[in-house]
Amino acid sequence: MTNFFLVRHGETDWNLVGRIQGSTDIPLNATGRAQATATGEKMQGRSWDVIASSPLSRAMETASIIAEALGLPEPAPIADLVERHYGEAEGMTGPELEAFYPDNTPVPGRETRDAVKARVLAALHTISAENKGKNVIIVAHGGVIRAVLQSTTGRAFFGERIANGSVHSFHHSDEGLQLVQFNDPLEMLTDDITLPDFEDQQPLEKRD
Repeated sequence: MTNFFLVRHGETDWNLVGRIQGSTDIPLNATGRAQATATGEKMQGRSWDVIASSPLSRAMETASIIAEALGLPEPAPIADLVERHYGEAEGMTGPELEAFYPDNTPVPGRETRDAVKARVLAALHTISAENKGKNVIIVAHGGVIRAVLQSTTGRAFFGERIANGSVHSFHHSDEGLQLVQFNDPLEMLTDDITLPDFEDQQPLEKRD
């Protein structure tokens, strides 16, 4: 069995204003770096073996900060852990999205949730096969974490917080992935409810 701990990256300036990021490579801001540091400190009470990350800079920097706090080697970038592609909506705010693509108007170039699930789960299966019996940290994105949650529970987790720096734990065995704890407290609180949620920051993600 492999133990996975999926961490959402720290805040970016686009997160701050609710601008859809997706695969656009937006770096952490100062708050995001502080969140990554805090998450790393909260993870120090457990033993860790490996850290991997989406290749986008906001995830890689978050992972690097956590790795340093935990005395781990630099994170390995995994291409298939990249955030969901939101197509022509990337860069838009919620009001802009509604103006250009109201209600459930299809957004050109948007990756389907099933496609996200397929590539992310394949990546996690590969990582698990290479790290059996280990505690593995995966730094990724809200859309990626939601895809894993939905694939393991059948629930979309709409309206439930996937905040910057939050941690979500899973077991991987021969039977596949199993959710252990949504917003895993790691013996300490990892979520500040005064901070924005993923759905507030990525308005398109509220649509299926």
